Amino acid sequence: MNDIIEARPAAVATQDHQIPADSPMAMAIAAVQSGLSPEQISAMMDLQDRYNAAQAKKAFDQAFAAFKAECVEISKKGKVKGGPLDGRSYAKLHDWVSAATPALSRHGLSSFWRLTRDDKDWIEVTCYLRHVGGHEESVSMGGPPDSGGSKNAIQARASAKSYLERYTFKAITGLSEQDDDDDGNGGSTDQKNESHDQKKNEPESRPAYTDEQIDQFQEKWRAAITAGKTTADRLIKTISASYTLTAKQRAAIKGLEAEDTFVADMEKAEQEMANG
Repeated sequence: MNDIIEARPAAVATQDHQIPADSPMAMAIAAVQSGLSPEQISAMMDLQDRYNAAQAKKAFDQAFAAFKAECVEISKKGKVKGGPLDGRSYAKLHDWVSAATPALSRHGLSSFWRLTRDDKDWIEVTCYLRHVGGHEESVSMGGPPDSGGSKNAIQARASAKSYLERYTFKAITGLSEQDDDDDGNGGSTDQKNESHDQKKNEPESRPAYTDEQIDQFQEKWRAAITAGKTTADRLIKTISASYTLTAKQRAAIKGLEAEDTFVADMEKAEQEMANG
């Protein structure tokens, strides 16, 4: 029994230090003792590094997917003070971090920032998202100091840094606030109008328009379109004020206008041929 040697890596002793059996140094020494060349050992180590990196990326992706599945909600707890946007709500950096960090930590993820550019007229912040398995990803964003209001030079740079930290964190985590964050600007006029139209046209508040009604009135609508008294878009808007139209029904009404255009083009072509 004493002649049997167990086939497993053993710790390698060098001078006064003990090298762990699973360390790169121990594996390299074992490879040299087995007769491998330095080139072969280097290739093996590179292969091991690529394998470890791939496994770390896989673990990161799994953890990030689990984090996203938690549907973290970011509430707007900040209020704009003064100016034309006075009283508007927005999510502060603290709101983002305090809401997301517990879910990140549960899945072995952590975030941090570094000031990666600090020039007089430009500041760049990089947000990192790291997994305990070793893989990390980053997002960078830059901008000038925020000199608005009565800020001094230091306050202007601190304000810009906080703003950049907030938006790089938003980008790297893929999260957004309730109603999304536009710093109290309230969205563009088009966005407001679109939101208003969507609420006004909620299907639950209006009866459905039937296919029988489409069939009943399409000849009348076609004649009106041909006579230039209305358009397909105008018809759709008028009907949608009281009824819900399906995508198929909207396409059918739009098709009446296309038919009229086609017929007009054909008649014009025939007339031109007749006039030869």
